[in-house]
Amino acid sequence: MKRLIIVILAVFISVMLPARGKSRKCIRPDYLKPGDKIALISPSYRNASTAVDTAAMVLREWGYEPVVGQFVDSLYRGRYAGTAEQRLADLRWALEDPDIKAIICNRGGYGTIHLVDMMDPKEFAANPKWLVGFSDITTLLAMETCGGVMGVHGTIGGYIAKYHGTDTSSVMLRKLLEGDAPEYMLPSHPDNICGTGKGILVGGNICTFAPLLNTPADPTRGGDFILFIEEVEESYHNIDRLFNMLILTGVMDRCKGVILGEFTDCGPDLQWASVEEMLCSYLKGRNIPVLCGFPAGHGSVNLPLVMGAETYLYVSESFSTLGFDL
Repeated sequence: MKRLIIVILAVFISVMLPARGKSRKCIRPDYLKPGDKIALISPSYRNASTAVDTAAMVLREWGYEPVVGQFVDSLYRGRYAGTAEQRLADLRWALEDPDIKAIICNRGGYGTIHLVDMMDPKEFAANPKWLVGFSDITTLLAMETCGGVMGVHGTIGGYIAKYHGTDTSSVMLRKLLEGDAPEYMLPSHPDNICGTGKGILVGGNICTFAPLLNTPADPTRGGDFILFIEEVEESYHNIDRLFNMLILTGVMDRCKGVILGEFTDCGPDLQWASVEEMLCSYLKGRNIPVLCGFPAGHGSVNLPLVMGAETYLYVSESFSTLGFDL
């Protein structure tokens, strides 16, 4: 019954929303089948080899064949999983091998911005496949969207290993990759702004996403979009600065809805009750829905979101729904 209600709402939103500018159209990669190969790579910081091995073991228990990038155990400048060239080599290997059907990043950290001017987003479209990650992987998900392919903002190899693939985030990721697309219904939030919106889903970690504006990795230039943002261990004033970058560059003029995820351990150095209250002060009057408190980001639960997918957002005073047209 819950699924039926969400589907009906998604159809209602699709039909009733006024026609706007055209959205970018992204390809949905094939869903996984038993025995498919999944690559584990580290395009940002290095992760412990024991965690990579455990993640591979879990994927094998799920019925897949894990393959590990050549440079995941490299260490450069004390943090990176190899030089930018090495990290790019692992990413290209995973993208170009037609037998690899999905790519799961081992961790985030920092470093994917080094790859933006080293590759063309069209490389993601040559062999469309699911790319999975969050935090610093925001850059790669944005590039994949620019290349016209859907990706997954979701849990990483390190967390799959930590929870042995049994936590909610890992279970839902597995279901999505196997063809069970998520449809979310959430309770009300005091800072929500009611409305309906649709567009392709873009965004992620705001510190990683904002520097991509007006670069080849900027997915906001493709038409109507829904914006998702989250953050961890940042000051309110820095989040405020980055969000104002989106406003001042005209990005928010093309935004048809906002999803605010987790803002984990963000320091309240300004007199706002929450990050949500602060950001919604800029969003009131824009006539777009705002969904607050979505459980995705650096919190204990990181529900998968399909980046680049046509996304339907409905926010009312009593509940909200979020669905994807795959």
